[in-house]
Amino acid sequence: MKILVTGAAGFIGSALALSLLEQDHTVIGVDNHDDYYDLKLKEDRVSRCFIYKKYAHIRANICDTQKLDEIFSEFKPEYVVHLAAQAGVRYSLENPKAYINSNIVGFANILEQCKKDGIKHLVYASSSSVYGGNTKLPFSEHDNINHPLSLYAATKKANEMIAHAYSHLYGMPTTGLRFFTVYGPWGRPDMALFKFTKAILNGETIDVFNNGEHTRDFTYIDDIISGITNVIDAPATKNSNWDSNNPDPASSSAPWRIYNIGNNNPVNLMEYIQSIEKFLGKEANKKFLPLQLGDVPDTFADVSDLVNDHGYEPKTTINEGIKKFVDWYLEYYNN
Repeated sequence: MKILVTGAAGFIGSALALSLLEQDHTVIGVDNHDDYYDLKLKEDRVSRCFIYKKYAHIRANICDTQKLDEIFSEFKPEYVVHLAAQAGVRYSLENPKAYINSNIVGFANILEQCKKDGIKHLVYASSSSVYGGNTKLPFSEHDNINHPLSLYAATKKANEMIAHAYSHLYGMPTTGLRFFTVYGPWGRPDMALFKFTKAILNGETIDVFNNGEHTRDFTYIDDIISGITNVIDAPATKNSNWDSNNPDPASSSAPWRIYNIGNNNPVNLMEYIQSIEKFLGKEANKKFLPLQLGDVPDTFADVSDLVNDHGYEPKTTINEGIKKFVDWYLEYYNN
């Protein structure tokens, strides 16, 4: 397969590109290498792919429609996995315009290009954040998500709705994957595992929001990548049993699907921190704080649809995953 991956210098995008190359697919990586966080980390992630002859890497912004058209015309991908986005719930409070530009305008540009070029399947990143004000656990794709708690979450819900319109109007298969707190080696520096590890090693205090009472469905990067690769060459299809009088939010009369992709095993934040402390051999100095604006207290993914439809099978325990991250961090930063 010839697959275009946007966000290819990102945490998930670079891991996906590497996995696809190892399976002998042709991969076109697209990323604008913005400075939201450490550019060297992004460069080092991508460098893992350069040993493969079937990899091409293009620095481009998905808001640049002319450049996108040139890339699609030159490389003629069959499938697209769209992971490029402005990430982070908290940063959306500081810089909302970045989310509108990348997550709405950029996403619409990708859809237009996929429509124009007859892409066989568009797989794109959504987020567990879309569940917002929902409190019924586990979170199910079949429940409504009409109460986002952050702009980031609202843009991800908008992606799902815009994708549905394109699937309905043009018969273009699209699948949205709602990621649940992805972690592991080469992760994002703005996420808790990275921040906690750095702070503990430096003897700094860590901020523990919601007084440590969060639970999160932490999902190891390898399990996420396995789930994505299973979905790519299985284009979304119409739900022949879809009832417009009682519409199912996870499927449609159009070739459009939504799936949770998580670990199906939520972990308490304090247990998570204790695991980091264990593998660092050092206790954290903790500052307990209230729930932060835009955050949800708990996440828990019902992944039964992805299991049944695509054979998804998360395998990595929280202790295994954190140990792999800590080992990578210590080696990468020469600690």
